[in-house]
Amino acid sequence: MSIDMAQFHQVFFEESFEGLDIMESGLLNLSPGEPDSEAINSIFRAAHSIKGGSGTFGFTEISDFTHVMETLMDEMRDGRRQITQTAVNLLLGSVDCLREMLFAVKDGQAIDAERVAEHKHALDLEQQKSGSGQQDESLSAHEPFSSQARQSDSKVIGWHIAFSPHADLLKTGNDPVRMFRELSVLGELDVTADFRGVPDFYQLDPEECHLSWNLVLKGDIDRAPIDEAFAWVEDDCDLAIQPLYQADDLSLLVADAENQISVNRAQNPAAEHVVQAGISKPDESSTPVIKEKAPGDEAKNKGSTSIRVDTSKIDTLINMVGELVITQSMLSLIGEHFDMSKQDQLKNGLAQLERHTRELQESVMNIRMMPINSVFSRFSRLVHDLSNKLGKKIDLKLIGEHTEVDKTVVELISDPLVHLVRNSLDHGIEMPDERLAVGKPETGTVSLEAYHRGGNIVIEVSDDGKGLDKDRLRAKAIEKGLLDEDAILTDKQTFELIFMPGFSTAEKLTDISGRGVGMDVVRRNIQALGGNIEIISELGKGSTISIHLPLTLAILDGQSIAVGDETYIVPLGSIIESLHIKEERINRVADKGETFLLRSEYLPIIRMHEIFKVPNVKTTKLSEGLLVVVEGQGVRCGLFVDDLLGQQQVVIKSLEANYRRIEGVSGATILGDGSVALILDIPGLVRLANQ
Repeated sequence: MSIDMAQFHQVFFEESFEGLDIMESGLLNLSPGEPDSEAINSIFRAAHSIKGGSGTFGFTEISDFTHVMETLMDEMRDGRRQITQTAVNLLLGSVDCLREMLFAVKDGQAIDAERVAEHKHALDLEQQKSGSGQQDESLSAHEPFSSQARQSDSKVIGWHIAFSPHADLLKTGNDPVRMFRELSVLGELDVTADFRGVPDFYQLDPEECHLSWNLVLKGDIDRAPIDEAFAWVEDDCDLAIQPLYQADDLSLLVADAENQISVNRAQNPAAEHVVQAGISKPDESSTPVIKEKAPGDEAKNKGSTSIRVDTSKIDTLINMVGELVITQSMLSLIGEHFDMSKQDQLKNGLAQLERHTRELQESVMNIRMMPINSVFSRFSRLVHDLSNKLGKKIDLKLIGEHTEVDKTVVELISDPLVHLVRNSLDHGIEMPDERLAVGKPETGTVSLEAYHRGGNIVIEVSDDGKGLDKDRLRAKAIEKGLLDEDAILTDKQTFELIFMPGFSTAEKLTDISGRGVGMDVVRRNIQALGGNIEIISELGKGSTISIHLPLTLAILDGQSIAVGDETYIVPLGSIIESLHIKEERINRVADKGETFLLRSEYLPIIRMHEIFKVPNVKTTKLSEGLLVVVEGQGVRCGLFVDDLLGQQQVVIKSLEANYRRIEGVSGATILGDGSVALILDIPGLVRLANQ
């Protein structure tokens, strides 16, 4: 029965993309001249997994390209090559190329062969720098003894392979017989099994492999298909492959292998814990151990289209479902024989049902929560590349990367953050000589921080650069005709000029920034998520841009308010208090609106019926209505409404997707009676009232 491999493609692509993230992160953490064996091993394993998977699914171009990368990393792993910044940058570029290849294959498009060839050529040139060339190096690595005498006048007639599987190889689903069958297709194969590693019968585990094999493969055969046959088990076995020359005495060849093994064991004592399988001569057994591959398991990764969920969250969800089923059964029994004497039981059952439904909803929403680190982790590469390109020294600090937020927010916040970080790198952080001249360290700092505040998540992008120049911003806005010369602006309003379409203070255009597009789009995208953005800056000290977003885009705890015949929802986290006010506490400012005195502070009043043009209100007299004091982005105000209706959880529906964006409104919801209520955006409502 044939297996349709296409059904596994999506899993392969997801795992490959996360493998690329592991490679990129590992390469960025490599320090030139200071090899970190664990970091190099993780990078190598990720590349090896991608190569093996692409070969299995027939993506040969990806497999071949990854093999070239893997060869270079293998030299670093074995200590044959020094880690240099040039090599790291080259591998980072190759990771980008490999990502493009994977996207092309995934989307059914042609791979950019020219770009792939350029990267392959660059990798080949880098490999040739290590001594006498890659081919000679490969030979010397596998035949360090008596190779000169054997190669002088002899012709390669085949290969000698010493294959010693680790005990757990069979548990991974690999079958040595299948590999031997593949080798037999290449040429004449002679296989000799070594039974010395097999334990006594009562100690034998039938699921473990205790055999090792000596293989002689004769014929005009390249090494590449032999490596390919063992590609899936390289990290699960000890493997030695040596060219077989015409003048070779096989017994001497095995003796050379034994000497090599002795050297390897002396250099790598950690390999002693491996189950000691042997290499045998054709007619007799022996027990040397071949150098062990780098330790570690293959990473089992999932891509961005899936969510990793803690098992405790699943257990909680199952428990909630169980409680819900019990409550439903109880209500069914009451309904079958209902009379008025069971009214209290019915009320208690319905209250219990409401409680369990709410808990179930919270459990389901909690499953959608994922750490913001999946977004933050991408910026290490961005900062690395742009700092080199701009000639600046910049450190990136990530704070609160384990803060959880809804998966939809995680997916949509990435692009706005990229633009903000690029602006900090280009406009915010000064050149090293400029920083030293003003008494700052030559290395600038850009920070990404995430934390919860009330029912929102706050993401801050801050830098210790030169900050925003208010006078320059104002002059530029007047020059571009975006602002009147006699306009009076607060500091906050001045900083917000950068969100105006077409605004830019860059002296020259670059491929990084300066075209006057982007910040207005950033604000619009964040507002589309139900969030807001604000700027705090001090000239010469740096800037902080704060993004406020709801934890989830699906459910909201809200307070229902009545204005005339209309019902509105105010986010519960925005409400400070509600009160009746006396006439003497109200202050009217000519052409500026109304304020009221609350604990020594004057707060502006927003008449809801005027903002939304609602007729038939209960009263227009402030002393007879109700004021709901709310806060958004540090600004407090009072909403003048007819009445408070009650608190409830509402399901958020996008108004922009179904109609268009309305200033002061973040979305809509359907109430229990089937009517539609608008959900208020408090910061947007304040801006609307000020207009």
